[in-house]
Amino acid sequence: MIALSVSFASHAAAAEESFGGPTFRKGMWRFVRTLELVSDSKVRQRLFEREMTRCVDPTQAMKATFSSASVGNCHSSKPEKVSNKYIFSNRCDYLGPVSTVITVLSDEAYTEVNEVRVGAQRRDRVVARRISDCHEDRTSLDQQTAERRDVSPPQVQDTDESEPL
Repeated sequence: MIALSVSFASHAAAAEESFGGPTFRKGMWRFVRTLELVSDSKVRQRLFEREMTRCVDPTQAMKATFSSASVGNCHSSKPEKVSNKYIFSNRCDYLGPVSTVITVLSDEAYTEVNEVRVGAQRRDRVVARRISDCHEDRTSLDQQTAERRDVSPPQVQDTDESEPL
């Protein structure tokens, strides 16, 4: 058990040191996550949209994304950086094997699109934007973290992914 803990800790430390991904400013961030089913005709059916505001350091989440380990037969590829985009042709996450594109607009805004093309094609899109510094009042922060909105409209067409809210 101790060897496993030491191994995990050293892997996490190595991932921390070798992180070559984007960095963002810590603060109050607004996230809008949309999950859609994609049909052959490029028409997307929105399953849900969730909006959340939280005090976070998105760079820490990116470190986890960039250190995505292999899961079973799924082996994550290294990201390729093209201009302001980080492209993973294959990344293993909770959806299964996905292609991921993270578009960095600034140190205060990004989009992340994860697409599953096996079976029922799904698209998970997160639009993130820093909106302010974090509040010191913990009660206020907890209330903002709990604020959510779920929306389920029928279908949407492709839209420009490069602009945050």
